[in-house]
Amino acid sequence: MKVSTIGSDLAAAVLCGLMTIFAGSLAQGAQGVNIYSYRQPILVKPVLEAFTAKTGIATNVVFANEGLIERIAIEGRNSPADLLLTRDIGRLSDAVRKGVSQAVVSEVLEQNIPSQYKDKQGHWFGLTHRGRIVFASRERVAQDTITYEELADPKWRGKICIRPGHHVYNVALVAAMIAHHGEEKTEEWLRGLKANLARKPAGNDRAQVKGVYASECDLAVGNTYYMALMMLNEKNPEQQKWAASVKMLYPNTRDRGVHIILSGMLLAKHAPNEANAVRLMEFLGSDEAQRIFAQVNHEIPVKEGVAHSDLVKSWGTYKVDDFALASNADLRKKASELVEKVAFDDGPES
Repeated sequence: MKVSTIGSDLAAAVLCGLMTIFAGSLAQGAQGVNIYSYRQPILVKPVLEAFTAKTGIATNVVFANEGLIERIAIEGRNSPADLLLTRDIGRLSDAVRKGVSQAVVSEVLEQNIPSQYKDKQGHWFGLTHRGRIVFASRERVAQDTITYEELADPKWRGKICIRPGHHVYNVALVAAMIAHHGEEKTEEWLRGLKANLARKPAGNDRAQVKGVYASECDLAVGNTYYMALMMLNEKNPEQQKWAASVKMLYPNTRDRGVHIILSGMLLAKHAPNEANAVRLMEFLGSDEAQRIFAQVNHEIPVKEGVAHSDLVKSWGTYKVDDFALASNADLRKKASELVEKVAFDDGPES
């Protein structure tokens, strides 16, 4: 597997000769599979290596945090992209809306991927999910249950850490709140959450847990698998201390369930290696690949019957908010507008 990484400022690179930036690496994959990935290389490398070992088909990956959908659109029929991997349902739906995907008819995918985790027209398929939960201080938070709604309760004033509101994970959470409560009540909730922030939103999910460890806040919002990444991080043992300082609270488990972040895949509209790409898609939905996602990344497989990692099992189970997942993509624009309207990323004092 060959990986190329580019920064988030993709637009300029696209306009300045995107077709030649990765010509070398993608040319080698002419009979392989060329992948544009929003998912970090470390998260997809093990499963792609397993695919190549099983089939002999090479994979080439271009990774970026932003702009890959736009890149495929600009490249048009000349795009080398076969497959797009995303970390959230919003980008899957965005790719379909922008016309860069094509439907896949596959009995294997139809059997392996549950209906709630795939597009009805076959344009995208979910692979794994992570719960967007609350990490609470073991020392300073006595309660063992919480709801998303409670994050706006004034009792948490100055005690919550969260990454920027415009990040796809938080836009998805706001969209879920709109699905359940409507725009007006969600705006009120978002303003309450903003008022409860301990600091201006910044950093990734792990940085929020670090904030709890440093007593900057009592609650942090983040995805479940970041706990595993911290607990098992022998290269950065300070992260193990961050993880040990918090307990995991699964919001709304007594009613609608936990909001999840769904990773997934889709076939590029002009995929030059379509047959190999579909073969990879089918592999990614198989028991073998789903087991790798579970055991290596500590994500939750969408395929039924594939065991979670022992570490994830030790955290207990939670109910999934399927309703919000189904409507999430359509509400993301409204959610983003609400984040902007309340100036969420300006912090609690703005």
